Amino acid sequence: MSETTSNPLPQQDLSEPPPKEGANAAGANDREAAWRLLNQYTQSASLLKHALSVEACVRAYGEQRAAELGLPPEEARALVDTYAIAGLLHDFDYEKYPSPEEHPWVGNRILTEQGWPEEVRHAILAHAEYTQTPRVSHLDKVLFACDELAGFLTANALVKPTKSIHDVNTPSVLKKMKDKAFARGVNREDIVTGAAELGVDLPDHIAFCLAAMQQHAEELGLAGTTP
Repeated sequence: MSETTSNPLPQQDLSEPPPKEGANAAGANDREAAWRLLNQYTQSASLLKHALSVEACVRAYGEQRAAELGLPPEEARALVDTYAIAGLLHDFDYEKYPSPEEHPWVGNRILTEQGWPEEVRHAILAHAEYTQTPRVSHLDKVLFACDELAGFLTANALVKPTKSIHDVNTPSVLKKMKDKAFARGVNREDIVTGAAELGVDLPDHIAFCLAAMQQHAEELGLAGTTP
């Protein structure tokens, strides 16, 4: 799989205060509305960065998909925006509603009330195995495949002396996946299953998402420091 050529993610100030309740809804610029909604429900910098990491990976797959389908520019932008929004919002309710009885059910209800697209809502429900929501669309499968992997790639970067995603490579990630003591909260089975559902070899899936996150290292806080 070739390296992603995704456009830069919009710059985000993770310290900005969230808007007041009810201040956001799906509008003309859905991605900006999604970022506001995420901040409304999420205070944790690490969760915000996880959302941006998953967005980067899912957006890259959206761009690849649009190219494969030969979509004209306007339709391609719409498809990519849909993928990006699903990645950004997949865990937006998690900080306030973390239990399996609430997440992502509460978030889905909020998204429904605000008029977000059904394909986004379905993909978000389907990214959690315990909802037993079938993954049917390409977006469903991409979001599931990228969620745990993005977190695992971040963990790989943060244990590097430089804390840089640029110092992470596919062979080292595959090796770390076999170390059950490392990032034990990451579900390796979901990563493997996600790649298989996409019909992509696991090393290629890792390399693709790694390239997407490396391209957006600054926004993700993973550009590195002096060791």
